[in-house]
Amino acid sequence: MTYSAHQIKVLKGLQAVRKRPGMYIGTQDETGLHKMVYEVVDNSVDEFMAGFATFVEVIIKENGSVEVIDDGRGIPTDIHPEEKISTIEVVMTHLHAGGKFGSGAYKISGGLHGVGVSVVNALSEWLEVEVHRDGEIHYQKYNRGVPLEPVKIIGKTNKRGTIVRFKPDKEIFTTLEFQYSILKNRLEEIAFLNKGLKVLLRDEAKNKSEEFLYKGGILEFMEKITSKYQIVHKKIIYFEDSLEYEDKNQKKELHGEFALAYTESNIEKIYCFTNGIDNKLGGTHLEGFKSALTSTLNNFLKKEEYKAYKRKIEGNLSGDDVREGLIAILNIKIPEPQFNSQTKEKLVNAEVKGLVQQIVNDKLTLFFEHHPNELKPILDKCILTYKAREAARKAREMVTKRKGILEGGGLPGKLADCSEKDPALCELFIVEGDSAGGSAKQGRNRNFQAILPIKGKIINVFKAKDLKVLDNEEVKTLVTAIGAGYGNENIDLNRLRYHKIIIMTDADVDGSHIRTLLLTFFFSKMRPLIEHGHLYIAQPPLYLIKKGKESFYAYSDTEKDEILKKFKDEKGIVIQRYKGLGEMNPEQLWETTMDPTRRVLLQVKPFDEESLEIKRLEETFEILMGDDSEPRRKFIEENAKYVTHLDL
Repeated sequence: MTYSAHQIKVLKGLQAVRKRPGMYIGTQDETGLHKMVYEVVDNSVDEFMAGFATFVEVIIKENGSVEVIDDGRGIPTDIHPEEKISTIEVVMTHLHAGGKFGSGAYKISGGLHGVGVSVVNALSEWLEVEVHRDGEIHYQKYNRGVPLEPVKIIGKTNKRGTIVRFKPDKEIFTTLEFQYSILKNRLEEIAFLNKGLKVLLRDEAKNKSEEFLYKGGILEFMEKITSKYQIVHKKIIYFEDSLEYEDKNQKKELHGEFALAYTESNIEKIYCFTNGIDNKLGGTHLEGFKSALTSTLNNFLKKEEYKAYKRKIEGNLSGDDVREGLIAILNIKIPEPQFNSQTKEKLVNAEVKGLVQQIVNDKLTLFFEHHPNELKPILDKCILTYKAREAARKAREMVTKRKGILEGGGLPGKLADCSEKDPALCELFIVEGDSAGGSAKQGRNRNFQAILPIKGKIINVFKAKDLKVLDNEEVKTLVTAIGAGYGNENIDLNRLRYHKIIIMTDADVDGSHIRTLLLTFFFSKMRPLIEHGHLYIAQPPLYLIKKGKESFYAYSDTEKDEILKKFKDEKGIVIQRYKGLGEMNPEQLWETTMDPTRRVLLQVKPFDEESLEIKRLEETFEILMGDDSEPRRKFIEENAKYVTHLDL
């Protein structure tokens, strides 16, 4: 093909995308890989929101490619007035193609044809687009964003819609395997957010398929989410409304749909969506919702009939008080949404905050006025949280008043500290039991390795309020030794005494339980340590294999079998299965588990909002470690077959 000067400029833009893919899709791992599918699907959803499409189908092909089909109007096929080529090619190659085929094509949209799809094209080994429109099938194929030939007509049709097929480029992505479960979660979410849209998912290689169609919208979404929790009131709160506003001398409209429920848990989960796009970092709609929720509940406390509740607190309920145990879904639709980045993880339209605040204030007040019996248990929950927060604050103040570890003294008596003073060079081993602690103390490098033995199993922080947690001796010992404070919002990493905190427990059921309780504690109460990559799990060997004067350590049954295969005969082979760390002498513990040059450490992976569904992780912790046993029983029954790997 021969390209005009302008087309060459466009193609250079696509090459720029290939050089900086993270700017457009967030990451180049499986998160960015699946983001490619969402970009294409978002455009089909826009056709539904505009009233033209009824379904979108995603097919994972056996060759590793993906096909997305819809029955919308199809991308326009006429010659673009400026570029003098088919509009299809403009849409698929131009990073700024004008968004949605020109002014007025869409009142509401989430994805942007000409931005999202062109990025997918640029990051694909190949991409094909097939448009069924006006009785004809238009087709074009691309190689890494570059058209192989002009758009051509390949047949007649009585259907309409767009089909996009693409295979992600192995030069860009670190993984090329699409996960059915990941796509399922997002596509089901899309179906919930768009009442009446049929969403289909099929995996040809695994012969799996599902269909999602929800007429109840986010109300059904909430029913699914809260089915795993115990709700403190009887009725899920749901309302929607629209508000007109003026922007740049144009009249526009915001439509908001909201669902919320309070649970017995202490987790706050608020799902935020704009035009069907998942805003993982929230944004101005979340700010408006939070502000309205807090002010509405405090306003009810001022009413005569609720003064008995008001007398139980000093001042007002805080935002934290009114959101503990809250699950909410915010689904707003606005023209021209603005996001913080191409990944659309945060909404930044300034006018949205006030509009959402007004809708939530008005509708929530009206709901509680008509359903006072729903409000009372919510106020009980909020006041209980207030009291626990106040008690925890006082407890923390008492801890702070003690002689701080940075001022000398105050370290736990059973902590065997190291001599190094630079936290970046220091390691803290949290060791199960005195026996293993003794071996670790003798085997360690005293210059930079500290040992903290803990006795038994620490308290399950998901089943206790802060005051009770802080009364636990093992927790107090941990908090004091680590030195960074307590409570996610209060952690000060500048006071962290060790940049590697290593959990070292026995390789048995009790050891696994203790490790789980410690991970629950760090995730729930000291999460910044995980976010900044400071938490690790030691990997002690399971077996010591001896033959003559030779010794070998095996860290798994597979490794043990591989070692045994090296011997020509089994005579004189001694296999010792370590049941606990205390069975190793100090030298063995050092050379297998503590020596930085030979050991294996498993880092508790730092997460971010884009690479890990943090709300789903919180939900899993709540199910497995919370008070309610029924969701836990159900979870175990459903996931027992995946016992070696749990996909969060």
